[in-house]
Amino acid sequence: MNLSALIPLLVVYIVIMSGLAYYGYRKTNTEADYLVAGRSINPVVMALSYGATFISTSALVGFGGVSALYGFGMLWLAFLNIVLGIFVAFALFGTRIRKLSAEMNVFTFPSFLGERYNSKFITVFSGIMIFVFMPAYTSIVLIGGGRFLEETLAIDYNIALIVLAFIVGVYVISGGLKAVMYTDAFAAVVMLVMMIIFLFGTYQAVGGLTAGHSGLTALKDLVPDALAEQGHRGWTSMPAFGSPIWWTLVSTLIMGVGIGVLAQPQLTMRCMTVKDDRALNRSVLVGGIFIFFMTGAVFMIGPLSNLYFYNTTGEIALSAAGGNVDLVIPTFINDMMPDWFVYLFTLTALSAVISTVSSLIHVQSASFSEDILKNIGINSVFSNKISLSRLGVIIGMCAAIILAYILPGGVIAQATSFWFGICAAGFLPVLVGSLYWKNSTRSGAISSIVVGFAVSILGFLFFHQKEAAAIGLSNAVFGVDTLLGFPMTHINPLFYALPLSTVVFIVVSLRTNEQVDLEVNEDSVVSK
Repeated sequence: MNLSALIPLLVVYIVIMSGLAYYGYRKTNTEADYLVAGRSINPVVMALSYGATFISTSALVGFGGVSALYGFGMLWLAFLNIVLGIFVAFALFGTRIRKLSAEMNVFTFPSFLGERYNSKFITVFSGIMIFVFMPAYTSIVLIGGGRFLEETLAIDYNIALIVLAFIVGVYVISGGLKAVMYTDAFAAVVMLVMMIIFLFGTYQAVGGLTAGHSGLTALKDLVPDALAEQGHRGWTSMPAFGSPIWWTLVSTLIMGVGIGVLAQPQLTMRCMTVKDDRALNRSVLVGGIFIFFMTGAVFMIGPLSNLYFYNTTGEIALSAAGGNVDLVIPTFINDMMPDWFVYLFTLTALSAVISTVSSLIHVQSASFSEDILKNIGINSVFSNKISLSRLGVIIGMCAAIILAYILPGGVIAQATSFWFGICAAGFLPVLVGSLYWKNSTRSGAISSIVVGFAVSILGFLFFHQKEAAAIGLSNAVFGVDTLLGFPMTHINPLFYALPLSTVVFIVVSLRTNEQVDLEVNEDSVVSK
């Protein structure tokens, strides 16, 4: 490790991030400043912050490693991320969310749904779901950053986790969402530049675009027998239709995350931070380009790492990384790129961790203070509401650190799809109904949210193989890892939980009479 090169880079990086966090702190004077950045963020900053929050170390490290395992089929996830995660989220959902949240004077995703349906239960229940289950996602982002620092800089994994958690905690506690978004935007620029260099460097290392793809195609006979038996047909082909790997790739990784992005509280809140629709529309192009060069790049780099390692060591990527998919990308960078890039990419990993975890912790703290405690009559701990939010930061960060120590290796992509999937099943029908369906009702929304979360969680506990076997509840109660056989063992619960919660939402709404007024004007919004 060349400390004379690394330390100055880290010092400059930390100084810039600290300066932006301090600027956010100085601009944070009200509750609206802390929770939704005063609703006046520049659209470019919003788009970069959204992208940086979306693209964490779970994408760079976890999903990059998974793409090395499954191949170019992961590019379908990048497609959904751009179409649904950027265009639909900004241009269709975002405009109405922004208008309605401003009119109702709400600052969080659960309070948005609760106020829209005139239901305190929806607010509190949604806040509890976020505060209880989001730490699982937060922890794997920390794991990704910790593993990267462990592999590239030879830093002890435990120390890396504590350092990352401390840095994030300071940013969120001090400046709220303004500090988070300013530091996110800078982090996004660092990430974008490094990923572009990494992508072109990878293609150069494997002989170019044509040679790289044809060479990777020729390696299909090197697919491990265990994967081939489950449907793997090479890194440039989709798995055999209906095979175990096909169901895992399509239902869990592509659809689970690709659809789940529309119902992510930390991303939805970004739409509340700009002042008008024009700002959201301007954000679409910036966000789309950013997501393309982040997810698209890493989903090409991952499969191509197999060709690079075969040419240099005679092994495929998974073998070169010691069997842990979470170490494929860090190992690849260490082996292929020069030292200066390793150090700069370390800043990319730090940026990805800090940007995503800070946003997740901010959402958890807001749910803790605004959605749960405020609605049960607790408005402050010490002197004001912001103090209560900052207490939520501490609790959320501690929970994430504990889980980061408990969760096993190679879990990053799986835990991401878990969080995205339960959010889609629990929140998406109700969110769409609140924006577009005038016959949606409070009873329908409550039923849909409860059913969506309940069925998703039960699916992961008793039917989906990886989670059910790891948790062990099904085995403890029924003596088997899963209650049903293939293909249910490989079908993500999103595939049945989301349709069921949608049907419940529609049927119950049609049978009840408490309608939601969906009139949306340019200058005002009339709700309920």
